[in-house]
Amino acid sequence: MDRRGGQEHRRALLERATGVVVEVGSGAGTNFTHYPAGVTRVLAFEPDPYLRSLSAEAAASAPVAVEVGGGVAEALPVPDSSADTVVASLVLCSVTDVRLALRESRRVLRPGATLLFYEHVRSTRPLLGLVEDAVTPLWRRMAGNCHPNRDTLAAIGAAGFEVTDVRSFGFAPGGWPPLRHILGAARAPLA
Repeated sequence: MDRRGGQEHRRALLERATGVVVEVGSGAGTNFTHYPAGVTRVLAFEPDPYLRSLSAEAAASAPVAVEVGGGVAEALPVPDSSADTVVASLVLCSVTDVRLALRESRRVLRPGATLLFYEHVRSTRPLLGLVEDAVTPLWRRMAGNCHPNRDTLAAIGAAGFEVTDVRSFGFAPGGWPPLRHILGAARAPLA
């Protein structure tokens, strides 16, 4: 995936990160090398023990301070209004409750702070969207609760974030077919 363009997507996403960052679902820690100097600290949470160990290894060579811990997006062990940036990178498709995960992101962000997101989402092409709907029940069981048909952008707006920019594009992580992805930023409410 990274050789096909995923690494460039991560770089474009994370160049806007600043201050204290909360990264939800850090996986193997592939984002860590892309954090810019304006990031003072990354609190990375990964619920899966194996992936968390890979994140911890990646944190050791990150250009910024990264602390890796257990935790889920729906219940972040972080104080209210303590983060400048929340990063959700290819994770909101697989959280159990996307509304609760986004509410938690709002809770930990300072008023007016930024949610950065990079996600694959339901296709706007009617036929491909129907196929994604049809395969979701089986795909969820095989792929760690991944929902290929989530409308994550709508969920971000419904959670009270103001989407400040978004880029939608086709990307084929496995070579084919190109799936719809979004990459962008949203601002937490000021009050």
